[in-house]
Amino acid sequence: MTSDPAAAPRPHHVDPRPVRRMVPRSRNEPHRVATPLELFFDLCFVVAVGQAGRELAHDLAAGHYGDGLRGYVFAFFAIWWAWMNFTWFASAYDCDDVPYRVTTLVQIAGVLILAAGVPRMFAEQDLVLSVVGYVVMRLAMVTQWLRAAAGEEGQARGVALRYAAGITLCQLAWVVMLLLPHDARAYVIPIGIVAELSVPVIAELRLRTSWHPHHIAERYGLFTLIVLGETVAAATVAVQSAVDEHEGLARLLPVAGGGLLICFSAWWIYFARPVHDHLRTNRQAFSWGYGHYLVFGSAAAIGSGLEVAVESAVHKAHVSETVATATVTVPTAIYLFTVWLLHSRHTKSGAEQAMLPAASAAVLACTAAGGSGVLVAGLVTAATVAVGVVLHARSDARAAADAA
Repeated sequence: MTSDPAAAPRPHHVDPRPVRRMVPRSRNEPHRVATPLELFFDLCFVVAVGQAGRELAHDLAAGHYGDGLRGYVFAFFAIWWAWMNFTWFASAYDCDDVPYRVTTLVQIAGVLILAAGVPRMFAEQDLVLSVVGYVVMRLAMVTQWLRAAAGEEGQARGVALRYAAGITLCQLAWVVMLLLPHDARAYVIPIGIVAELSVPVIAELRLRTSWHPHHIAERYGLFTLIVLGETVAAATVAVQSAVDEHEGLARLLPVAGGGLLICFSAWWIYFARPVHDHLRTNRQAFSWGYGHYLVFGSAAAIGSGLEVAVESAVHKAHVSETVATATVTVPTAIYLFTVWLLHSRHTKSGAEQAMLPAASAAVLACTAAGGSGVLVAGLVTAATVAVGVVLHARSDARAAADAA
């Protein structure tokens, strides 16, 4: 997130010069889209998302709910927060020169280190490797902010320096946390998370960075797509593994069908209306950006739940059918409600306004259906999309008639 000087829009070059002066890009720059480097960045981050999702599925299927959820919440926070900080910074300062690209690649290396440590985090509560990867990502971000500070003046320079100082202090705290007894970490980690979340709020208290609304909306949309794709891939692998072991295909079809309907509907609902016009102020941007922790986290958790539902269908999970169904319906309900809360409600009225909250409650109720609950939840989400399309068409027809 950063200053909004009256800088002339600059085209984004594919071939970078060796070194450029890092200055803010215009908030009103036309044709601003995601770059190949940003897309590569997202794809590499999804490796870590996939690791966290697989470990969550393993713990849930084994009945280790507390350990699985705690590990997932912490691991996903580290992934999401590093991704989010880079995304907002790049929207304001992407100069695409050699140092910028190299630093971004270092951040990618950091998330791969973090991903390698995720299994240890879940199985043994060993945080060392994941914290090392996280610190690598975040300290690389500090160098970006210091470059930005060198190209800024006045309050804008102060914003960049506050970011650099705040991130550095947080990383020192994470390293110190590793030296504490395991019992003490449960109290320190929430404090560290709050401190991380506070850095942008404090840094941009007096002046916001020059993030680009359309670019930010596109970046979040692209990451949502990739996470949903990871969810489909996880469910596909789970079904394939069950089929390869000669389990009954008939028991898997309802889970597979319901899962696909949920994923397809999740895509449709998120992209039903553009949201960039809603992102005008830092207050709107912070709540929208932070709220996507639940959007991304629940979307990825749907994939974990589908893996558990598949294992339950072939009698390999150590949980009841109702619990297995809940691992799908709960994150689906959270996703629907959060997408409504963050941007769907801003562009809808009347019956459309209440659709997603109602659908969220209906999906939760599907938990009671037990083994067939995933299919029922899929049908509910698909029906929500269908009703939304009809209501939107009627609204457009009324608007056209009024205009005539």
